[in-house]
Amino acid sequence: MRRLRNVKIVATLGPSSSDYNTIKELFEYGADVFRLNMSHGSYDNIKDRHTIIRKLEKKYSRPIAILADLQGPKLRCGIFKNESIILEKNDKFSFDLEDVPGDQKRVYLPHKEIFKTIRKNEPILVDDGKVKLRVQSVKNGIIKCLVENGGTVSNRKGINVPETLVPMAALSAKDKKDLEFVCDLGVDWLALSFVQTAKDIIEAKKLIKGRTSVISKIEKPSAVTDFEAILANSDGIMIARGDLGVEMPVQAIPPIQKRLVMACRQFAKPVIVATQMLDSMVDSPMPTRAEVSDVANAIYEGADAVMLSAESAAGAFPIEAVKTMDSIAIEIENDPTYRKIMDNSRFRQKETVADAITVAAREIAETTPVTAICCFTHSGATAKLVSGERPRVPIIALTPLIKTARLLCLYWGAHCVITGHVDRFKMAVINAARAAKKYKFANIDEQIIVTAGVPFNQPGSTNIIRVSPVNEKLIFGSDEE
Repeated sequence: MRRLRNVKIVATLGPSSSDYNTIKELFEYGADVFRLNMSHGSYDNIKDRHTIIRKLEKKYSRPIAILADLQGPKLRCGIFKNESIILEKNDKFSFDLEDVPGDQKRVYLPHKEIFKTIRKNEPILVDDGKVKLRVQSVKNGIIKCLVENGGTVSNRKGINVPETLVPMAALSAKDKKDLEFVCDLGVDWLALSFVQTAKDIIEAKKLIKGRTSVISKIEKPSAVTDFEAILANSDGIMIARGDLGVEMPVQAIPPIQKRLVMACRQFAKPVIVATQMLDSMVDSPMPTRAEVSDVANAIYEGADAVMLSAESAAGAFPIEAVKTMDSIAIEIENDPTYRKIMDNSRFRQKETVADAITVAAREIAETTPVTAICCFTHSGATAKLVSGERPRVPIIALTPLIKTARLLCLYWGAHCVITGHVDRFKMAVINAARAAKKYKFANIDEQIIVTAGVPFNQPGSTNIIRVSPVNEKLIFGSDEE
């Protein structure tokens, strides 16, 4: 089950991928992380998929990460007497707080917070930006608008207010209930939707209480503005380009994506590029050339992971989508240009002994014939730092903790292996040599790099490095040598 690439693939599960055999094939063909979308499916559905993933983990003796994605405070309008209306350019239309079915002139908007913060001349977007209105006035619980781009508006369509910072709680009542459910279930990552500022993450972490790691989804202009603080308080980032592309000019998304990926790499935090990556494969067994280029671009930027959404969750060709993404990644990473970009885009500040050790490991790998960097880690810190260096050779992350192994499945290049507890560096070297041989990262008489922290089992204590041969004495000798 060794992958022939470093970038990870996140596959969303749904109606098209909810049974054992399909999830099994998704994993076999390349999915490293499975996403459970809390916007869809019952708790029984989510639990069943979680159970299947853990069964596959045991079957293949390979850690698999599970990411639960909260719905977030999605803004929606009310319903209409006739289910939908058609707005024309220059029509006048209003949103109000009257909970009765709407008509050609008005509709209920069940979000008091918007009425308190939106201002004249700010836009309101409906149905992912297909319909655009401009605020003319806000008075007495009524937002009067002029239609700029017409179209159909139907029951409970999504609303976006890109120029308004809405003072809404980061987690809705549903989100809080979902959070407790997935934390009790045992997920490895939790994605927060529609994050606006770092305060949203801080509040969510109080409820999470360390039970899982937090990914902040960047899909609001305010999140881009406050990104530095958001990154500092997050364990990982997802660039959710769907809603971000609705709330910001589409031409602004590529440079934002590049800046955010660079920032995440600088601080060795995993970043997922998501949304519409192979969107045509929802209905077609083949992607468009533009989609292939989009996936390739994210990989060239050095993203830790690329994500499939509807393609694997609700599409007609979920297996083909994973195969396609896997083949694109392999092709790009074998391109000499890719390696040059990775080598020329390191800029993380080196301030600690652990930083120095990981830089040394990467530089040794570049100048000597070692075949892998083996990180013996308890908290995952050692492997995270090595991943951030984007080395030329594979990374083997060895840990006695299944929780740490699953967490690291999202990190660029990390091949995660569960090993026994060790209390001596000699044993770490032996375990590393055996893993390198077993998983075909090294042959007898080839060399590997081993990094670890002594004393063991203390997070953040990486302080030792060794170049070791993979010889028969290490592979077949006594553990007590």
